[in-house]
Amino acid sequence: MTVTTTSSGHTLPADWRDYYALTKPRVMSLVIFTGICGLLAAPGSINPVLGFTAILCIALGAGGAAALNQWWEADIDAGMKRTSQRPLPAGRMDPVNARDFGIGISAGSVGLMGLAIGWLAAGILAFSIFYYAVIYTIWLKPRTPQNIVIGGGAGAFPPMIGWVAVTGDITLMPVLLFAIIFMWTPPHFWALALFVQSDYAKVGIPMMPVVKGEASTRKQIFAYSILLVPLAATPWFIGGTGALYGITALVLSLAFLALSVPVSFRRSVPDDTMKPEKRLFAFSIIYLFALFGAIVLDRVADYQNWPIPGVTA
Repeated sequence: MTVTTTSSGHTLPADWRDYYALTKPRVMSLVIFTGICGLLAAPGSINPVLGFTAILCIALGAGGAAALNQWWEADIDAGMKRTSQRPLPAGRMDPVNARDFGIGISAGSVGLMGLAIGWLAAGILAFSIFYYAVIYTIWLKPRTPQNIVIGGGAGAFPPMIGWVAVTGDITLMPVLLFAIIFMWTPPHFWALALFVQSDYAKVGIPMMPVVKGEASTRKQIFAYSILLVPLAATPWFIGGTGALYGITALVLSLAFLALSVPVSFRRSVPDDTMKPEKRLFAFSIIYLFALFGAIVLDRVADYQNWPIPGVTA
């Protein structure tokens, strides 16, 4: 692994903004939000201080995993236009400092979660960090075009962790929340990969459009978008949520599917601006925020019917 330095051969001193950038704050915002939603939607209650602590641990764990990802992939990031200005490839940070920062906040988040909240939540958090930093970053991403499919589990843990922080156990509902994000990840990320595939090809990362081609990727985006419709509505179908969430889930998922159609059944041409792909990618982010927000609103509005055998504790 290498890192780009300045023309003089020296790594520039990092400041707090570089350490903050290591945590991938845009990605972390979605992680924090879904973690909060899992915590607020769970049956029961949690002391506000402990609830804040749980979310803080989720944020620190996600940030630590992101830092380790950037430490390992510094040479890859240097070769990609959209990542070349990150702290390590831009030469603003020493790799050892980035690695130690990632390990430190990851370990601290797990320890604090265990002591303050419980060791089941801490164990899931630890596994999510390992999943992203090792299973996805080191093993899956450079080896298989299914890297995003399998690796999607890394970003699906936060709502489960938030839920477990309140209830202390794993039931069907948090598993469904995990599954929704897991199923959402491939069409979300492949929409991005379609219009940045040249970056991945240049650095040898076997993303689906690079290895299997655009046609196959587009078909799979459509397939996952279809599967997402019934899956997103399943919490309503089993009685775990009320109509507020259920109707919102169906409307959002059908809109997602509709936006996937022009992506799935078209062919890009030279100098294509890929507007349908960019539109689907942008909506996919809104989709997940809105979907999980609806779960919380449904809970607050007391549309849920707790307890439900086999669904809650």
